Amino acid sequence: MLYHFQLELSDVDRGIYQTLDFRVAQHPSEAIPYLLSRTLAFALSYREDLEFSPVGLGDPESPALRAFGLHGAIDLWIEIGNPSARKLHKASKAARQVVVYTYKSAEVLVEEIRANNVHRASEIQIYALDLKFLQSMERQLVKNNRWSVLHQQGQLDIDTGGQLFSTEVRRYLCEV
Repeated sequence: MLYHFQLELSDVDRGIYQTLDFRVAQHPSEAIPYLLSRTLAFALSYREDLEFSPVGLGDPESPALRAFGLHGAIDLWIEIGNPSARKLHKASKAARQVVVYTYKSAEVLVEEIRANNVHRASEIQIYALDLKFLQSMERQLVKNNRWSVLHQQGQLDIDTGGQLFSTEVRRYLCEV
């Protein structure tokens, strides 16, 4: 399934006010909370060179989203869910910045990172999205989505045109 998103993004904390127009392909094995997390990760980490991984879930070694730096190296590597410590170790060696958006247990992810000596673990940014929030939004997901997205001081508000959804985006640190 292919979903079209038109997002009016207001990320007050980062000073980004942008209209985003993009499509997200849902892999047959992909759950909707994962798809919505990818979509929101794109908005919350938006920059002009950010892209969805071309192979998507077809390559478990690739990031969900990425942005390249000036010399062709990966500048930003974004993962969704609770990736393995091995994958995050690889990512933090390959990219300048690693970010994870999870709708699963962020505490479990942080403990796995700590227990497995992940490279530059303290620099990995982890943001937790509430699974109930994503499940509520799932009922509003249609083939063509026009949403207003407001992110301010860790609070995320999404107006789907028919309903308003709000949640906290909690940040976790992997201090070793």
